Amino acid sequence: MRYEIPDPLHPTLLPALIAAEDSLARLDERAGRHAVSEGFRERGQFFDAAAALWVAGELVHVEDLVLHDAHMDARAPSHELTIAHAVLRARRRLDLAEPDWALTSGGLNVLRGEGGAVTEQNLREEARRDDAGSDAEDDPDENPLAAEFAELDAAIARSQRLLDTHADGTDEMDPALSPAAKARSEPMGQLGLLFEEEWDEEQRLDAWRAVLAAADQLPASLGAAILFDAWERIEPLRRQHWLGSLLVGVYLRVRGKVSSHVLAFNTGLKTIRHERRRSKDRLTRLLAFLEAMAVTADLGMKELDRLSLAKTQMEMRIRDRRSSSNLPGLIDLVLSRPIVSTALIARHVGVTQRSALNLVRELGVREMTGRGRYRGWGVL
Repeated sequence: MRYEIPDPLHPTLLPALIAAEDSLARLDERAGRHAVSEGFRERGQFFDAAAALWVAGELVHVEDLVLHDAHMDARAPSHELTIAHAVLRARRRLDLAEPDWALTSGGLNVLRGEGGAVTEQNLREEARRDDAGSDAEDDPDENPLAAEFAELDAAIARSQRLLDTHADGTDEMDPALSPAAKARSEPMGQLGLLFEEEWDEEQRLDAWRAVLAAADQLPASLGAAILFDAWERIEPLRRQHWLGSLLVGVYLRVRGKVSSHVLAFNTGLKTIRHERRRSKDRLTRLLAFLEAMAVTADLGMKELDRLSLAKTQMEMRIRDRRSSSNLPGLIDLVLSRPIVSTALIARHVGVTQRSALNLVRELGVREMTGRGRYRGWGVL
């Protein structure tokens, strides 16, 4: 399972390495001080999440992801849309966390769903202990919902005990049960329906993290490409294989190459042909990943230009508006989402959907869906 580090001074890699380094540096400089940097980062979260599913061979529409994130689905969410939303939430968590948090063993455990329930349980128990003294002295009549809250706490405690029993295996099962009956009583994760028993995630994650030391000795973009190639080869997490592309942006942020945001690496990776991304030749794969970084940076620069131009045009339309106008809030929303609907505008700005349509008409935002129902507007 050991990953062999390629020759970093291979002549074929140098042109792609120089192009990726320069493009990423220019993007970071502009994105860090641009007037629309906040909207650029937020829009990039949606585009990268949808592109992550595209790279995996699944199609998720960005407008569906925006509506699903706002709990305004136009239809029942699909399995692919749910995964894309998980990617979106992971990106937001990485954006808010310390740069090197995700590369630690603790950060990786949280991202792959290990230890989160224990942490929440501990926090809940600490809150109960803190409130125990004051609640005992309070008059029950002052809290008419005390009985209902007590029933909820009891139900949560019973559920947690049941989950702990299943998580511990079959220790508390009837010893008279046959092995087949005990196997049927195991949770789905132990049966391998959610987690593969023979797929040692801990060992594979350790093997991938062992590549970090070698990657740190190389230029940032080449180190990120090697880490991503190692993730593709080792496959630490089959359930969350998309996490590897997010860790590319995290690593570039740790190295200071793209410190302004978590790079939307999937937006450039989707432009690379599958034959190059999955080639048997490692040099071809590394060239493809370096090219994907350069393409991502170029797409980011164009996105900044588009958002800057759109912001200028929309602000010119509201120059003589009163200070209490809702149009500035709509501008911020349009710049932070790939597409907006009337319901989304109404919730964000605090107006009715009829008024939202009037605001869109006054602002001159382009209609992007081309249909009568479930219409959406945005910046192209």
